[in-house]
Formats: sequence, structure tokens, C-alpha cells
Amino acid sequence: MKNNLFLDAAFSKQTERPPVWMMRQAGRFMPQYWEIKNKYSFLEMCKTPEIAADVTMLPVDLLNIDAAILFCDILVTGEAMGGDLSFTQGVGPKFANPVRSAQDIDNLNVDCLDELQYVADAIKVIQQRLNGSIPLIGFAGAPFTVMSYLIEGGSSKDFKLTKLFIHNQPELAHKLLAKIAKVTADYLNLQIAAGVNAVQIFDSWALALSWNDYQEFSHRYIQEIIANLNRKDIPVISFCKGSSVFAPIMAEAKPDVISVDWNADLLNIKNALPQGIAVQGNLDPHILYADKSVIKAQIHKLFERMRGTEGFIFNLGHGIMPDIPFDNVKYAIDVVREFRY
Repeated sequence: MKNNLFLDAAFSKQTERPPVWMMRQAGRFMPQYWEIKNKYSFLEMCKTPEIAADVTMLPVDLLNIDAAILFCDILVTGEAMGGDLSFTQGVGPKFANPVRSAQDIDNLNVDCLDELQYVADAIKVIQQRLNGSIPLIGFAGAPFTVMSYLIEGGSSKDFKLTKLFIHNQPELAHKLLAKIAKVTADYLNLQIAAGVNAVQIFDSWALALSWNDYQEFSHRYIQEIIANLNRKDIPVISFCKGSSVFAPIMAEAKPDVISVDWNADLLNIKNALPQGIAVQGNLDPHILYADKSVIKAQIHKLFERMRGTEGFIFNLGHGIMPDIPFDNVKYAIDVVREFRY
């Protein structure tokens, strides 16, 4: 690997500067993304290896980041299991056959890796194009987050149906989560076999859960997934909205990196974690709307706070919003790349 900064930091080694990549770095804030998106549906983009590679490479070519992340979606596991998935502009993902009963859960297939072969094919194309320049991150949605979409039938503001399901029918919820966890571990191992250099687990909606519910309905399944990964030389990143609260539990699953939202002091989180767990984050993405002088000052403030810390990857506390100016994202990455401890 020509640029080892990301992998070194993920394995808690000292680096000359923090490596940088950003969640949703290949996405709607880029005019070049829309040139592709206007020709194909979102699922066509995910399922056509050459197109997925084109999108994955956009931030590599245009932003000069230290790690690429596979272009795909966290819900492809739900679709592979039998969910009728679609994406509508301005609406988001929808499952036309939401999971609400024991029969619905029984109908979900766990032997579905063949349905996800297009992801392995995309990884191989991307790695050919990267040609050892920077690492490629694979990813999957965490079981609770994927379950919430399957139960709600799409996005939700309050997760009412999901929370009723876990409280009124916990045995069924665990049966569903166990199925998703099995598929997720198999899927991440498929990505590792295909050639990714790291993996990230996204629990985007963990913040909907109480402390006890997070332990029971999210953490135990992430722990199970990580324990079943072929992770030799492959760092595992655990991310959730709520990591500023749940980080102590997340550490029990033994990831290599915990990705932290922007609601916490990153150094305090790092110092409270077991030695050998790196941190990723945690700039508030809204700062990227601000003047460039503010962006630079906020990044430098974070870096000074983290000075001397081994195992620090710069990222946002969540993904880039679609209307953040491209030039501001590019400037932020340039600020990181120019920094030296």
C-alpha cells in the first residue's frame, strides 16, 4: 500500500498526521456524482460493478483522501434476504413487504450470498483501479438498523413500530436480529475475501435505543458479527449515532476503531477506551457549511486536542450533507493533509 496512514492509525500506530476520509464522501454534494446518478437508478449504480467503481473513485480522484469506501448501501443485506427494496428521489428507501410477523421472519433467507456477488465483483474492479494507492473500506449495516428499515418499511423519525416490536415481541425481534447478524457476518467476510482492506459497521439508528435496549438489541449482535469476521490484518470500525454515549459498550465487541459522533470530546472518549482501540471522527459535519477560516480553525482545534494520541482517524461525526459546497469539503481535506504534528 503506497499510503498506509489510514491502516496505521486504525491499528493504533503513531502517524505523522491524522489520515482523512469522510462518510458519504462519494455522494450527492458532488456534481460528478449527479452526472452518473441522472443516468441510472440508485440500485443500478450499486449493482453494476463498473458504475459502483466509478462512484467509489470520485473522492479518490477529486478529493485526495487517504481511504476509499465502497459505494453501496446498508440495506442490500435486507434486500438479499427477501426484502422488496426500492429508492425514490426525495423519499429514500422503501421495503414494499415490511416484516411484521413470525411468518415474515421465517420467509427471510439467510443463505443469500449469491444475491450479493455484485458487491464482491465491484470490490475487485475498485481494487484494480486503486492499484495499491490507498486502502478500500467495505461496510455493512448493523442488525438493529437494518431491522428498523425492514419493520418500518422505510425511514422513520420515531421508530415507533420497531420499538413496539422489540418490547412487545422480544423473542421475534431476537430471531430477526440473529438472521440479519448471520447474513451480515457472511457478507462482510465476502467483502474481505474479495479484497477490502478494512470494514465498517454502521448502526445509523442506534441512538433511538435506551442504554439497556442498545445492549440487548444492538450490541450483542455487533459483538457476534465482529467475533465471526476473518479480520487478520483487516481493521474493524464500529460506528453508531450515539457512540458518544455507547462507546464503553461498543468497546466490549473488540473493534479496532470506534467512530465517534460530534456530541462528545474525542480525547475523553479515547482515554476512556481500552488501550489499542483507535477513534475516528468527530467533526460536526455542519461546520463544513461555514466560512473556510472557521473550517480550518475547527479542524486545528480538534487536532491540537488530539496531539500526541496514537490511533486517530479524522472523519466527520456523521455523513456529508447533500448541499454542503464541494469546495468546502475539498478545503477541509486539504487542511488535514497539510497538517503536521
